[in-house]
Amino acid sequence: MPRKEFVHLMEDNIITLDRLAGKMRIEPTYLSGYPRQLLRILVRLHMGGRGRLKDIARREMVSAPNLCAAFRKLERDGLLVREIDENDRRNVWYAVTDKGEKIAVNAMENFQSHIEQLFSQLAPADEAKLTGALKTVKEVLQKMELGNA
Repeated sequence: MPRKEFVHLMEDNIITLDRLAGKMRIEPTYLSGYPRQLLRILVRLHMGGRGRLKDIARREMVSAPNLCAAFRKLERDGLLVREIDENDRRNVWYAVTDKGEKIAVNAMENFQSHIEQLFSQLAPADEAKLTGALKTVKEVLQKMELGNA
């Protein structure tokens, strides 16, 4: 029974978080002239460090051709650099440039600002409870990611 309750709670929380995220989507779709999807890819690449197209496509759950098209736009605008692997010329690595990093940081700050605004009316006691619960969730998810859960 506890596993079933856990699954239902996760499902309920994902749905609720999606509805709350929907409130943030009311804001402009573009930041620095780029659609959210491109910004999300740029931010995730900035946070995760350089990567190969197929690995990034798998992580982002997008097809490699679609990601390649996005990368071409980001590269053309000087936000992304493509590097051929010296050890295996079949591999191409993608990394964020300094210009791309500035836009990624700006996008992350904008997102954090929206989260702060969304939760600004939260009572201090509820914020403390939610913060504690989120810390616990983060710890458990990190254990799962490392295979130690």
